[in-house]
Amino acid sequence: MIGQTNYDELLRLVAVFRAAQEDFDGGHLDTLRHLVQAEVFDWELDQAQELLQSGYHAAAAVIAGVVLETTVREMCQKRSLPTGKLDKMNADLAKDSAYDILTQKRVTALAHVRNLAAHGRQTEFKAEDVVSMIADTRRFITDHAGP
Repeated sequence: MIGQTNYDELLRLVAVFRAAQEDFDGGHLDTLRHLVQAEVFDWELDQAQELLQSGYHAAAAVIAGVVLETTVREMCQKRSLPTGKLDKMNADLAKDSAYDILTQKRVTALAHVRNLAAHGRQTEFKAEDVVSMIADTRRFITDHAGP
């Protein structure tokens, strides 16, 4: 603006940075991050559904499995639990009461389908298993991976 000094501009920028710091400290940026990630996961699961409908049930299972594993990893990070293999993170989350033993077993079953698909063992699961996997992954995210 005409007639403003660098000092005036600095004062305006300081106000912007303070507001950003307040948003960060208040956890508002984490909420935004969660919303964006939820949208990405939804899109990825939609892509898995499209692959499944096109006859690529192994690829669909792998994509849904990546979404599941990423969700479990982030849940561990939020609870300051160690990350690593999916089965260990899953057990740690159940032990930490993030969810019950039945949910832990469901996650284990979903991970098993993903592993079969990733290792080319398509004859050991059916397209219907992947249909359930995608639906169960969506449900798991909705029920357990909130902000």
